[in-house]
Amino acid sequence: MGVVIAIVNQKGGVGKTTTAVNLAAGLANMGKRVLVIDLDPQGHAGQHLGIDVNQKPGVLDVLQQQKNISEVIIASQHKQVWVIPSNVKLGQFNQQNPLGLQFLLRDPINQIRGNFDFIFFDCQPSLSLLTLNALNACDAVILPIQAEFLALDGLSQLMLTIREIKIKMHPKLRVLGLVITMFDKRNNLSEEVRQELTTHFKDDLFATAVPRSVKLAESPSFGVSIDQYDPNSLGSKAYADLSQEVFDRCKKMGLI
Repeated sequence: MGVVIAIVNQKGGVGKTTTAVNLAAGLANMGKRVLVIDLDPQGHAGQHLGIDVNQKPGVLDVLQQQKNISEVIIASQHKQVWVIPSNVKLGQFNQQNPLGLQFLLRDPINQIRGNFDFIFFDCQPSLSLLTLNALNACDAVILPIQAEFLALDGLSQLMLTIREIKIKMHPKLRVLGLVITMFDKRNNLSEEVRQELTTHFKDDLFATAVPRSVKLAESPSFGVSIDQYDPNSLGSKAYADLSQEVFDRCKKMGLI
């Protein structure tokens, strides 16, 4: 059975999509079958994987029960990586009354778990109805944290929200880990943020910090992951290392 992981942070611009796509690619390079489900109406995860998101059915069709989840899975340009895309129309789902609608992805995900080793939700930057569906359908969450002090502001609240969901709705939900993104080793602030996270979240923090990188920023415009765009870059190495950490931690937690 595949491990289902939500990439979550209510703050935008912290590297959720970059992390979802490049972790998928890194695990695929380890021989794993990986699915990325785009739960952000911006549709960036699908675009990053070379999909024309406006011309394909996607996750909204599953949420509205118009298509079976297996019908909207698309092969990406990366071997062993598939995607369920989204587009701007997905935003209308958040306008619905959330009562009873935060569990719509549980059954569809369970239908396809056996087809993949890892399934990633790329969540939108808010604790929306879409994000609640991801949190209620996943086994664990990964929290990307930008290497800036302002990015720490909402982290404690986010951890409390996840804890509340665990207590009230999803007792088996776990935090797989926190990953620092946009880390600049030349900048004292980045190291100070890492020390702060180590002090307060030592057991949850991944050892790998993803560097601030022009190559990482460029790769989505070509519709490829960083290992395809520049396999020798620091960003490619970081996500390869992080992929191994994610695999090892899933194994340690008994998720695989």
